[in-house]
Amino acid sequence: MGVLVNLLSYLFVQTYWGSVGCMLAIPLIFKYRQASKQESRRELVNEQQVKEKVKRKEAADVSDDDADSEEEDQPALEAELEHVPFVHQKYGAKEMVERSEQFYQDMNKRRTLRFYSDEPVPKEVIDNIIKTAGTAPSGAHTEPWTYVVVSDPEIKQKIRDIIEEEEEINYTQRMGDKWTTDLRPLKTDWVKPYLTTAPYLVLLFKQTHGVLPNGGKKVHYYNEISCSISAGLLLAAIQWAGLVTLTSTPLNCGPALRNLLGRPSNEKLLMLLPIGYPAEDATVPDLKRKSMDDFMVH
Repeated sequence: MGVLVNLLSYLFVQTYWGSVGCMLAIPLIFKYRQASKQESRRELVNEQQVKEKVKRKEAADVSDDDADSEEEDQPALEAELEHVPFVHQKYGAKEMVERSEQFYQDMNKRRTLRFYSDEPVPKEVIDNIIKTAGTAPSGAHTEPWTYVVVSDPEIKQKIRDIIEEEEEINYTQRMGDKWTTDLRPLKTDWVKPYLTTAPYLVLLFKQTHGVLPNGGKKVHYYNEISCSISAGLLLAAIQWAGLVTLTSTPLNCGPALRNLLGRPSNEKLLMLLPIGYPAEDATVPDLKRKSMDDFMVH
């Protein structure tokens, strides 16, 4: 082996042709190294771009297909959006304490109800409640919510049929022993009479993306979080109006309900809420809320 190395050294270094070969090889080696560095830089840039795209998708809270906008360099809002003076009503310290305490007391009476009266509720009240939900903040002001209000008895019955069919499978097969055990003290099951008794059903759909005038997709940032904030305002407005509700998330029912209600494919069911008055004999579990010390840190 040593003899071979010495021979190669003699041929390529200590001879004329070896020297020429080395001189010709040096530029090629340099060019190769430069090309390798450029390729490494391109790979690094591509990797950074992929990471940024993933971050945007996570922020948008959408799927891979929905996160790519055809007008990424164009703002979703008006480019020269006017900014106007903010009008604020300020209260004295004493009044603020009184108002905040009264609001807390009203909200603390809110309970999840499964027993409803069929007494009619003025439609204007429902409209005002949903208008309140529509004041919620949203990512880049995309307002990615659709509230579908159902009062027709036949549609309510179809909704109930879809949900009860799936819920029976959920309770008996999908949810498992732990989940059903945790629900047992609340006395819930797959039979949902309130879906046909309550005068209104409100279904909240999140818009995973919007639609641009040219038919392209408009990114809806944090669409699920935005809709959840909107739902919180909805709950507060229902309580403030003197009505009751139940927040339900029908498992595996979304596509069937979306088709029944004629909603587009970019809308996904997030929540279903019956709204009305409580039945005269309505009961609720005697639950206790956490102490503020358990969920607030100063």
